[in-house]
Amino acid sequence: MVTGATGFVGQSVVRALLARGLKPICLVRSREKLLGQHPDVDPESWTAVVGSLNDANALREAVDLSQAAIHLVGIIIERRLRGQTFQRIHVKGTRAVIDAARRAGIKRFVHMSAQGTRENAATKYHRTKWEAEEYVRGSDLDWTVFRPSLIHGPNGEFMRLMRRFVAGWTVPVIPYFGDGTARIQPVSVRDVAECMVRSLFDEKTVGRVIPLGGPKTFSWVELYNACRKHIPGAKQWKPMVSQPVALAKVVATVNGPPLALAECVFPSLGIYRFDRGQVQMSQEDNVCDHTIAESIFGTRMRDFEEELSVYAGLID
Repeated sequence: MVTGATGFVGQSVVRALLARGLKPICLVRSREKLLGQHPDVDPESWTAVVGSLNDANALREAVDLSQAAIHLVGIIIERRLRGQTFQRIHVKGTRAVIDAARRAGIKRFVHMSAQGTRENAATKYHRTKWEAEEYVRGSDLDWTVFRPSLIHGPNGEFMRLMRRFVAGWTVPVIPYFGDGTARIQPVSVRDVAECMVRSLFDEKTVGRVIPLGGPKTFSWVELYNACRKHIPGAKQWKPMVSQPVALAKVVATVNGPPLALAECVFPSLGIYRFDRGQVQMSQEDNVCDHTIAESIFGTRMRDFEEELSVYAGLID
């Protein structure tokens, strides 16, 4: 079973499972969206179960068809008008999936968390990720938790935002929070998916929390420069402008509700929304030892700029 199968990471996980001859049982809100994302794949290669984490019947149907579970669902910003809160998605959602898996007799469970997750984190995002991890670790399942840094790929929200920043006309500058010196370690969505799927068959990953990051770290300013270098149509003259952290947190508080309402009418506006937690997280290093995953899986993590130079023209 794959939760979040039509999401950014979920699409790559589904393809990685299919490449191994496995049959994904996809818990999705829209069967048509799943079909549209994989037009070259025989629909008989998977099973789509329509529902959500809050739909006990859909969860039961999905786990009853499955021998293992990969839980991917998560959010980076709350959308309360849609009922999407960190507590509901990260904590209650994970509990629902774990409980359904246990009732169905599933033992193997792979869970996607996030780098920076810890008990006393400054942000609700990381605290609820920690609470979800605790429930996973406290279960009697054969679990593996992955903590990726910033995940990148042509369909990801971050790279779509970067394209609008460096190549678009709607934003006159390329903004970042604070001094832009905090470190980030972008990891390819392909590496994340492959590590997750390979872990299903690797007993030494059971009971482990595995960090995932690319081979290089960047400051936010360096990352933005790399995006401007490789994304087609980037306007090299566009200035990068620091937004003071205190001001950014005020803006996040003030424009949250109006933008949330506008997003209901114009969904594309959602890509420009940010909250106080994201401002705070941008000031913390988000790095890890990438050689841990390389050693476990006998692989080399993909270089960010090399990957970006290949897919930059595909970012929509």
